[in-house]
Amino acid sequence: MSDPAKVRRHAERVRELVASVVRSQIKDPRLGMITITDARITADLRDATVFYTVLGDSAAQAGTAAALESAKGLLRSTVGKALGLRHSPTLTFVLDDVQDQVKHIDDLLAQARNADAEVQRLAARAEYAGEPQPYRLDEDDDAAEDGTTDAGDDKDDAAPRTGR
Repeated sequence: MSDPAKVRRHAERVRELVASVVRSQIKDPRLGMITITDARITADLRDATVFYTVLGDSAAQAGTAAALESAKGLLRSTVGKALGLRHSPTLTFVLDDVQDQVKHIDDLLAQARNADAEVQRLAARAEYAGEPQPYRLDEDDDAAEDGTTDAGDDKDDAAPRTGR
């Protein structure tokens, strides 16, 4: 098996080569506004997966996919010659759905912001539940505030203790 750094370098080189060839040599009218986002290559350097995005609707994506499939031979030979490998890697093109995922996450964040705003709005009109003094006070404290004392407590306190 190959060195991971070597595999990573070859994958980056495949991405650059495919992007260059798509931009300069492929003149297919079906090819839309394409961006090569990533390339991954297996450890044996025989299979490469190229990820791309297309600006436009599903018809533009389908046309671009067809154009890439028809130009696969040219792209594979160019990549094979440039890399100088014994075997040219087979190329597989995969539509990268990063933009769809970004849109989905943005929608979820917008929903969360709206829910937070609703909670803030409800909290602004909220009142506290219960009494103004929610804590239970000791009975001795209540008696001291009233000015009354318990007469039985004074006798017990004044009596001397006998300890054995």
